[in-house]
Parts: sequence; structure tokens; C-alpha cells
Amino acid sequence: MMIGASISRWTMTYFAAALAWLFVALALMIAGVGYPAADIASADTLVLVHAVCIGWLSLAMCGALFQFVPVLVAKPLFSEKSALPALILLVVGLCALIAGFLSLGGRLPPALWLLPLGAVLLVAGFGLVVVDLGLTAWLRPTGPARFVLAGLASLVATAVFGSVFAFALGGWAGSFGDAVLASGVPLHAIAGLGGWLTLTAMGVSYRLLSMFMLAPDPDDRRTKVTLIAGALAVAVTVIGGALAIDLASGLNVVLSAAAVLGLLCAALYGRDVAAIFRTRKRRQLELNMRMATLSFASLGATAFLGVALVAAGAFSTHLGAFAFLAIFGWLSGLVLAKLYKIVAFLTWLETYGPVMGRAPTPRVQDLVAEGRATKWFAIYYLSVWAGALSLLAAEPFAFQITASAMTVGAVGVVSEIVRIRRLTDVESGLRLPAGAVAPCLLFARN
Repeated sequence: MMIGASISRWTMTYFAAALAWLFVALALMIAGVGYPAADIASADTLVLVHAVCIGWLSLAMCGALFQFVPVLVAKPLFSEKSALPALILLVVGLCALIAGFLSLGGRLPPALWLLPLGAVLLVAGFGLVVVDLGLTAWLRPTGPARFVLAGLASLVATAVFGSVFAFALGGWAGSFGDAVLASGVPLHAIAGLGGWLTLTAMGVSYRLLSMFMLAPDPDDRRTKVTLIAGALAVAVTVIGGALAIDLASGLNVVLSAAAVLGLLCAALYGRDVAAIFRTRKRRQLELNMRMATLSFASLGATAFLGVALVAAGAFSTHLGAFAFLAIFGWLSGLVLAKLYKIVAFLTWLETYGPVMGRAPTPRVQDLVAEGRATKWFAIYYLSVWAGALSLLAAEPFAFQITASAMTVGAVGVVSEIVRIRRLTDVESGLRLPAGAVAPCLLFARN
């Protein structure tokens, strides 16, 4: 466990910024901005995709990694000073990038220079993240830390492709940039979603599942095979795709090979997670674990949907539905479920860890109200699945309704997280024992 471990000062700030971007993305979907109301390659869809993938998922992931990478390697963070500058660069860079997309789509006056500016700022922000977390994980690159290193390498590839795209759209990359832009979007997406977000989420989830369910750490040899399959999928995509970028048929072969490896990685990950559940000592599953199982089910459904669409020759037609289920069912669902537990855990450590043994303290579970929170998670997941079906049925209005329902669920979950941070559900007699200090909402005091 982490009793006595240091708490990252800015993790809560990252989480708050990420949740704000989640609500921006949900508002855009409700308003009909981006896919499916617009073409999947339109400027409006680019706004929506980057608000979700950078603003929501990447910021949440970075915040979690600043806290948990030191736990994975049992070493302090390489530098405590880079987290806040990285966050500022990422938020400002994303705002500039989105303003550039809005300019590209005619919603703002022409200012395409914002695209390369946003790319430079984002590269600087993610560069600080990669260096800090990469050097920390490299100190002991075993077990889940290897997944983080692979995820960070994928983040570098994602940022390189994205920067080329931004400069090309801004008119600064010449014929090379145009060639990469024409065929490189799938490589950028797979490196980001499949490498950076998915491999990193897998690695962190191994540790969190074991820690919160009191289960033995997963077998290192088995997880290594899972990592190899996932890392090869990303490597084949990025390296093979870059070499075949001018050959449409060659690129299709590369993506097909990567898809097979990706499916193998997902299957092996499912095997590893099942083993953790089987060997757990905590038999009664907490809410975050029950909800995480719905995320794992969404991952399985995403894989099944992808295979079914390819077999039917309809993958390109329903790419949006596939990506939506992967982003909001698997990744976003898992992040929300884990945030619910992580915030409670870190709040407990920050508030009650210093007075343990010197005063009566509540349990971590006393900070949460699972019965009340369950309905919000249920609304969220049911809405996501309904949204995927509406996209498959090509019903944009139905999708907007499901996005509204997703927002209701997300607002409910976030309200529960805020209540946790404010100790609202802790009995008054135990809320602040002598020597304990109430936590700040947006950052850790220590």
C-alpha cells in the first residue's frame, strides 16, 4: 500500500482540468458539433476528438501517473517541479490547437498559425511529462512500469505525427507534410489510443487492481507477453506505416497485422485481469471495481465490434462507432471508475495518514456513498452503449439524446468525487480529528 508515501501536489489539479475538458466534449456532442453531425474528418470532429483525447483522457492519465509511477517503481518522482508547468503548457497548447481547428473550419477568423503554435506548446508539455515519468520508470523498468514506458514511447510517436499534421494544415510543412497528412491519420490515432492511452491504462490498472482488491501482483512473465503483443502492434503501426505511407496497399497490410496483434493483446490482458479477480483476498467488490468490469466488458465489445465490422466490410463506414465505444466505454469508463477510488484513497492519505495511530480515523470506504453513486455510473455506461448503437444505426439525433444522458451520469459521478474531496459523507465525529487538516479541492497541501 501507500501509507506514508508522498502525495503528488498537482494530481487533483490534473483531474479537475481533465473533467472540465470532459464536459466540454460532452457539450459539443449534445450541440451536434463534430461526428456524427459532421464528417469524421471535419474540423469540428478534430475539435471534439482532441478535447476528449488530450483534454480529458491524457490529462487524467498524466495526473494519475505523477502519483502512481513512483509507487510502481518504489522510487520518488525524478522531479516534482515539472508537473505544474507541464499542465499549463498542455492546457494552453490544447486551447491554441482547438482555436486553430475552429479557424480551419470557418468558425473563427483565419488564424492557421495557431495550429503549429498549439503543437509546439503541446510537445513542450508532453515532453516534460515524458522526461519526468520516463526517467522515474526507467529506474526500475519491471512489471507495470514497462507498460508505462511503452505508453510514453507511443506518446512521443503520437506527438510527432500530430505536430507534422498541425504544421501541414497550417501550410508550413510542404509536400512531405501533405503526404503524411494524407495517409498518416490512422497511425497517429493508433499510437495515441492504442499505445499511449491503452497500454498505459493497462499498466496502471494492474497495480491498482491488485492494490485495491488485495490480490497478488500479476505474474510478470504473463504480463510481459501481453506487453510484447501490444508494443508490437504499435511498433508495426508506426514504423511499418511510416515506411508504407505512400503505398495504400502496403499500409493496409501493416494495419491488418497491427489489428491482429492488438486483438491478441486485448485477449491476454483479459486473461491477466481475470487472474487478478480470481486471486483477490477482498471478496466483496467495491463500486470502482464493479464499474471497472463494465469497462473491461466494453473493451471486449469494442474488439468484437471491430472484428465484426471488418468481416462485413463495413469498418470504414462505422469507424466512428468503433472509436466512440473504445474511447467512452473502455477508456473513459475505466478512468471515471478509478478516479472515484483514487480521489477517495488520496484524500484519505492526505487527511488521515498523518494522524494514524494518534486519533480515531474513518476508513477509506467511509468517504464514499456507493449506493448513491451506483446510479450515476449505471446511467453513464447505459448511455455509452446506447450511443454506440445510435452511431451504428446512423441516427445523429438519437446520439445527441444519449450524449445528454451521458452528461447526466458524468455530472453525478463528478458530484460524488467532489463530495469525497470535501469529506461530506464522513461522520461528523470522525471528519477532522485533532491534528488533521481538511484537504483543498484542487491540490494537495503537502
